[in-house]
Amino acid sequence: MKKIKFLFVMLIGILLVPCTVFAADTDTSTDTSTDEKVNVYFFYGNGCSYCANAEAFFEDLEEDYGDQFNLVMYETWYDEDNADLMQKVADARKEEVEGVPYIIIGNQSWNGYDSSYDDEIISKIESEYKTAADERYDIMNYVDGIDTNTDTSANSYAGDIAVVIAIVLVVAAVGGGIWFARKKAA
Repeated sequence: MKKIKFLFVMLIGILLVPCTVFAADTDTSTDTSTDEKVNVYFFYGNGCSYCANAEAFFEDLEEDYGDQFNLVMYETWYDEDNADLMQKVADARKEEVEGVPYIIIGNQSWNGYDSSYDDEIISKIESEYKTAADERYDIMNYVDGIDTNTDTSANSYAGDIAVVIAIVLVVAAVGGGIWFARKKAA
């Protein structure tokens, strides 16, 4: 009987560890409601050379301006949901999106990327940052059908489902083992 109690306590402890790890592993990269930083929405295609140049530019900006902006990235070539979101953003802005990269900061956008945009982008980040956070224009507040406080990628729920399935299987296996051991002992 002591062994069964010990196994039960161990099982509960094992099951609590993944739950606490996943609870702390919340992605807030698209949370636009509480952050003082400016959101820079960056729609890109994996393998696009212009997108890679733009991404390198934003990485370089991190050193001097990283405290002023969040780079919120959406890959659109291989993620249909992100491609749909890009089209919704363009529709909300009453723009024709011609491809990637598609960059939005406040009420301004850039379709494509060239290093000649660098100063303009930096200037827009600085001016938006100087505007009170609750007064900033954020396009995601005007796009129908999205919740900007959650991760919109399809993979965000797949990990949660896998964890639940794993927990159920472990509980079933341990429960079955205990039942079998009791039956054998009797």
